[in-house]
Amino acid sequence: MNAQPLAYFNHAGASLMPTSVFNATVSHLQREMRLGGYEAAEQQHEALQAVYSAAAQLLGCDLNEIALTDSHSRGWRDVMNCLHFQAGDRILVGRSEWGGNYAALTHIAQRDGASLETMPCASSGEVCLKQLAAMLDKRVRLISLTWLPANGGLIQPAQQIGTLARAANIPFFLDAAQAVGQMPVDVRALNCDVLTTPGRKWLRGPRGTGLLYVRHGFLSQLRPTAVDHFSAPLTRGNYLLRDDAKRFETSEANVAARLGLGQAIHEALSVGLDDIQNIVRKKAHVIRTHLKDMPHVQNQDLGTQHSGLIAFTVDHHSAHEVRAYLRQHHIEIALNGVAFTPLDMQARGLTEIARISPHITTTDEEIARLLEVISHLRHIAP
Repeated sequence: MNAQPLAYFNHAGASLMPTSVFNATVSHLQREMRLGGYEAAEQQHEALQAVYSAAAQLLGCDLNEIALTDSHSRGWRDVMNCLHFQAGDRILVGRSEWGGNYAALTHIAQRDGASLETMPCASSGEVCLKQLAAMLDKRVRLISLTWLPANGGLIQPAQQIGTLARAANIPFFLDAAQAVGQMPVDVRALNCDVLTTPGRKWLRGPRGTGLLYVRHGFLSQLRPTAVDHFSAPLTRGNYLLRDDAKRFETSEANVAARLGLGQAIHEALSVGLDDIQNIVRKKAHVIRTHLKDMPHVQNQDLGTQHSGLIAFTVDHHSAHEVRAYLRQHHIEIALNGVAFTPLDMQARGLTEIARISPHITTTDEEIARLLEVISHLRHIAP
């Protein structure tokens, strides 16, 4: 008997690429095979420039505020490493901060003698705006926020936090890894100085791609720790930093992956981010509703509004066991441990959660299969 087709529910980790994205990527690799990397890139010059235009449209910014990266982490880290703090300076993070960001900020704070503090949150998990406003003083030098955390459906009030940060003239870094491609994003409304995202998640682009937004008015404060002749071209006998966000790029890049990313952005814009958000929310709502009716399942989502990430645990079964059981039935989900969102997981006494994330391509039949198999876990001995 043939195995059932894979039902994929880990789009928050790495989405399945559309055929058009795959074709755009592979076609360029074939072009490189025929012509060589440089000649192939020259032929695709206009298509590569269009990637920046599409990214600017996606994020609601100007063309010169976009850089292409090989990951969220690379863009976030390269800009963060431009900042320098002093003893007594304060860095604020959300309780749901991504573990990679938190590790980097811990290192920076220890290096410079700054204090790393967690913004107070309500019982629902969102940052408490009133308490945050009371925390802001001249010693706060940075606010870093993960907009949609990796361990559940919480949506942080990024726009309101950005408004507070801008009024206080405090740099605001926004990790939008789980937002871009899942929901509309407008960096002007968000009042963020820096925004980062990978291409592999909700955008359904190739792995090894990412977007970096740097507000043009903030760029002059940022001097990358390393440059080359692309990021700091030779001008009148001197190497001068570019006056756009491409000062965070280098002369070498995976052109095929970038063209794939451009196609993925085009796909998202063609569908419409409002429509994508509505479809994902409806599918996630169906899953959450049915999981809540299962007595052996505990929903672990925080927030008053929910994204397409669904966190849960199952009585007498670890998240590893839940994922393994689902894999036996050709269903793929994710699991998150403490390392992914350490502050929030530790605060709630969680060691790991299972995570479901549908996309617009997820079918009703796949959702029914997922729920049926999870319901069977009630009868499976630990």
